[in-house]
Amino acid sequence: MENIIKVAQLVVGISVLFVWVFRFDNIIKEFKQFGLSDLMRSFVGASKIALATLLIAGVWYPSFVQVSSLLMGIFMMSAQYFHYKAHNPFVRRVPSFVFLILCAFLAYTTINK
Repeated sequence: MENIIKVAQLVVGISVLFVWVFRFDNIIKEFKQFGLSDLMRSFVGASKIALATLLIAGVWYPSFVQVSSLLMGIFMMSAQYFHYKAHNPFVRRVPSFVFLILCAFLAYTTINK
């Protein structure tokens, strides 16, 4: 079970970092579609990058995982809301939904330790 938890942390952390660093042009388009400001995009990006880093560091320092997975889960719930509000097809909602499930799993496993 411990290995599954670590893999989930790495999947969420590395994926979020990849999207916010290497696919930033898509982030700009989505935030414009959602009607959110550049300041909000910068806040969300800095927060997600920090939380993703904490999830990755949580492989070695497990105390980082509980709070970072809960907060990342909140961002993923927000992503679900904005994709729904923008009437995006389900396919565009799948990544944030999968990450939401993984964050819920991580939060649940760390709370019950």
